Amino acid sequence: MANSEKHGMMSLSGLSRYCSGNYHGDRREDRFGRMFGDLPPAYVEQSRLSAAGLPGGPMDSGAQKHKTSSVPVGMVFFGQFVDHDITLDATTSFRQVVQDAGAIPNVRTPTLDLDCIYGLGPEAEPFLYTDAADDFRGVKLLTGADSGAGGLADSDLARAANGRAIIGDPRNDENRIVSQIQLAMIRFHNHVAETLHGEEPGLRRAALYEEARRITSWHYQHAVVFDFLKAMCGGAVVEDILGCGRKFYCGGIPYIPVEFSVAAYRFGHSMIPQKIQVQKNGAKHDLFGAILGSGFKPLASADGVVDFHELFETSANRSVERTDRLDTKLVSILLDLPFVASTDPNERSLAVRNLMRGNAFLLPGGEKVAGHIGRSQAEIDKVQDKIEDLGLSRKGIPLWLYILAEAEEIGRESANGGFDKGEGLGPVGARIVAETIIGLLELDDHSFLGANRNFVPRDEWNDIGKILTVAQP
Repeated sequence: MANSEKHGMMSLSGLSRYCSGNYHGDRREDRFGRMFGDLPPAYVEQSRLSAAGLPGGPMDSGAQKHKTSSVPVGMVFFGQFVDHDITLDATTSFRQVVQDAGAIPNVRTPTLDLDCIYGLGPEAEPFLYTDAADDFRGVKLLTGADSGAGGLADSDLARAANGRAIIGDPRNDENRIVSQIQLAMIRFHNHVAETLHGEEPGLRRAALYEEARRITSWHYQHAVVFDFLKAMCGGAVVEDILGCGRKFYCGGIPYIPVEFSVAAYRFGHSMIPQKIQVQKNGAKHDLFGAILGSGFKPLASADGVVDFHELFETSANRSVERTDRLDTKLVSILLDLPFVASTDPNERSLAVRNLMRGNAFLLPGGEKVAGHIGRSQAEIDKVQDKIEDLGLSRKGIPLWLYILAEAEEIGRESANGGFDKGEGLGPVGARIVAETIIGLLELDDHSFLGANRNFVPRDEWNDIGKILTVAQP
């Protein structure tokens, strides 16, 4: 095949019509891949990474940071839920050196199909669904309220005798907030099923399940694009990708780039507060404390029941807490993770772990990616100056750290062409995250962007806050 053909210079057809850029290398849905496969990998000595990311170092913010003015705190946990919907690397470890991203299996389907909610469906995994002898048999998903135990079980996920959640992805029980998001999404599906059945009583069982799943998934996907991505990446970038096409996430196969999973999508680590209020007039709880941080077990305190009106903008018009600013600092507890048993401080620091994984996965330097996607040298210089302040070289900047630094120094692009520092992802991070997620949807025949680009959500379900609170008791 001629080089022009291999590099996507022929007329695009089929699913590739959404992308105007080049395509390099073979990609598979069940493997990770590379978005910038032509760029050389960067390497930074571990000792310098440790100096930057260990407790007391330049990335340590202490217990508190300044807040964003525009991003509700729930968005960062919703982002974790989205991550669990599309990626799961179950083979590599922190210590392992990985050279071939394409050899790493992605255990999740790389599409926003909510398989973390639906599992393999009611035929293959009936234990996730109700078996009542009515029109909702095999339609509604089970929650703790179906156990008949009452009390806190009514506000929890369905659980086995050992306390483990009976859900499509066990990671969605790893902390109380993401566990409650999982529960809210299950309740949303059940609410959609009830609504559809009420509007069309003849719709029942298998047909009702399929339609409820489609409607639930499309509203979730629409909210991811027009609520979550606009908040984190900025409306300007999202609108440019939707209006003018993707430039770097290319090819006809949905896949997860390691530039996304190992670097860009880890931006939320900088935005997580150390303490969070989850109930009206309630106390703030430690991120990894007994109320919010104790995962993989039943709800043990009423204080852990999350009121999503407190975490997202909703019709309740609460004074919603904001995320921490997106910058090169993380709250102290993330640099000394209490649940990591290792005595190695590098393994206990989330910052060092992220930086070292960039080395292991052969990620290109952030300044190289910025130049490749067309960012100005003046902009890159500002980010490089910040990196030098952290004690690292201007060249071969770890991609994750570059993305944090550009959010701090450049900021999220607004619809009017301005930039808001610390409010969201800067140009490189926003481009990687938004192109990947929009690309996953466009390359999925079953998503709203792949199947019906004229889909309009119902007003009562058209953003994340409405979805999570519509069936909230």
